[in-house]
Amino acid sequence: MNALPAFTTLGAGPTLLMLHDSLGGHLTFAPQVESFASAGYRAMAWDMPGYGRSAPIDPYNFKSLANSCIALIEGLRSGPLVLIGHGMGGMVAQEVVARRPDLVRRLVLCATLARGFEASGGTEGEAAAELSEGQTLAQLSELHLPRLVGPGALPEGVMLAQHAMAQVNPSAYRRAVAEAAFFNRQDDLIRIHVPTLLVAGEFDRLAPPEHMKRMVDRIGPSSSLAVLRGIGHLPQLEAPDDFDSTVLNFLALPHTLH
Repeated sequence: MNALPAFTTLGAGPTLLMLHDSLGGHLTFAPQVESFASAGYRAMAWDMPGYGRSAPIDPYNFKSLANSCIALIEGLRSGPLVLIGHGMGGMVAQEVVARRPDLVRRLVLCATLARGFEASGGTEGEAAAELSEGQTLAQLSELHLPRLVGPGALPEGVMLAQHAMAQVNPSAYRRAVAEAAFFNRQDDLIRIHVPTLLVAGEFDRLAPPEHMKRMVDRIGPSSSLAVLRGIGHLPQLEAPDDFDSTVLNFLALPHTLH
C-alpha cells in the first residue's frame, strides 16, 4: 500500500485540492494556496506521486495516479471538494471524476486536454527527449519556458515556474510525459455533471483555447470556458490575479460550497 501523497495546505473552510502539471510540483500553485486560503478556503496543493516529497508509484499510469488522489481525498474526510487540475494534473482530475464523481463538488480544468498533449503538437515530448540526451531540467526550463508562456506573463511567475521545474525528478518527468501522451477521456466528458470551469491561455500551444472549447461543448451546460488574454500554458503563474478572480467568481456562483 503506497503512502498518501505529500501536500501543502493553508487556511480553513471548504477544501480546494490543486493538482500540478508534469513540469512542476506544489510550488506551481503557491500563489493560489495563499490567495484561496485568504478567501476562506482550505487550500491544498499536492505533489503528484514521484514529485517533491511524494513517493513514486508502480505501475505509473492514470489509474494509479487517480487512485492516489482518491486515497488522499478520502483521507481528508472533508466530503466532496473542489478539484483544480493544471496540465497533466487536469488529466488526473478528469480520471478522478470519471472513477469517483461523488468526491468532486466542483471542477476546474486549467490548460489541459481530454487527450494526450502530443496530439496538439506541444513541447513536452521534445523536452523529454532532450532530457534523455543529457540536459538537466534546469537547462530545459530556460529553453522551453519562453515557448510555454504568453507575452503578458508576469516575470515573477515565470521565475517561480522555472524554480519549480528545476526541482522535478527527471525520471518522474519522463514517466509522466510518456503516460500523458496516450491519455484519452474524450468520450467521458459528457458524463461530467458537476459545475466545471475550464481556463485557457490565449497563447497556449499545448492546450489551445479552441481545443478546450471543444471540451466545453462535450461537457455541456454545466461547464464554461474562460480565456486569459496574453497568457500561455501557465495561467495560474503568468496571471495569478486574473486566474484567482476567475476561479473565485466561479465558486461564488449559485450552488457553490456552503
